[in-house]
Amino acid sequence: MNALAIFLGFVGPWQIGLIIVVVLLLFGGKKIPELMKGLGSGIKEFKNAAKDDQPANKKEEEKKE
Repeated sequence: MNALAIFLGFVGPWQIGLIIVVVLLLFGGKKIPELMKGLGSGIKEFKNAAKDDQPANKKEEEKKE
């Protein structure tokens, strides 16, 4: 069995609902879209950086040959 699943337990619909309520109470309804927008742009930048890095590695390998 997965160690993370054992540590966290099985997450059911009640636990997910509780997490959503706690997040809404902590951040408020207006702040959450801003947080998600920032998270999305961060993931997008990470993917772009990963794509840009791969061709550079291939070009270096071709120069070595």
